[in-house]
Amino acid sequence: MSSVLALSPLDRALALADRALRTLSGHPPTGRPYPGDAVVDEASTPEMTEAEQNEAAALMRVNHVGEICAQALYEAQALGTPDARLRETFMHAAREEADHLAWTQRRIEELGGRTSLLNPLWYGGAFAIGLVAARLGDRISLGFMAETEKQVEQHLESHLDRLPASDTTSRAVVEQMKIDEISHGQTALDLGGVDLPWPVRSAMRLAARVMTTTAHRI
Repeated sequence: MSSVLALSPLDRALALADRALRTLSGHPPTGRPYPGDAVVDEASTPEMTEAEQNEAAALMRVNHVGEICAQALYEAQALGTPDARLRETFMHAAREEADHLAWTQRRIEELGGRTSLLNPLWYGGAFAIGLVAARLGDRISLGFMAETEKQVEQHLESHLDRLPASDTTSRAVVEQMKIDEISHGQTALDLGGVDLPWPVRSAMRLAARVMTTTAHRI
């Protein structure tokens, strides 16, 4: 069992605060190699135009915001569940999302872009949503995780359609992120996550649309 689970409530709160600061300060931890390093044929592909590079950076900024939200969401759900096993499930997902956060930040920097100016707002809003989901019970909280990952998977698929064909590095990052999101969603269902009502799913899509549209620009 993870040592995190043996921490006192105060210690967990302090650890949470430390992870939040790392997330928002631009120094997220990462435990896996950068998928872009596995791209070996990029030198043989056409260079991106300035417009293509700007669009790729904007799309990766949107993905970075999604990972800011994922960190907050899963940290809050882990904090809110009384079940130690589910707490570890949420924390494991958060650790993999931290990899995504580091990867998208690195790619944004490589493209000469910047992260969203509204990251603290995104983090705070997602954390509040995660706490509400946890208060509604573990099966609903897991259902929220499954639906979130389903929508993120669709969102990443759309980015694969929109990224420049020559941007093989961004594509490698997004492809690995998509694999991980599918796994997180399936885990939530396997652990008893319930299907959320249609109005809730629709509200989640609307909120995601507002976030992605805003983050693309700001």
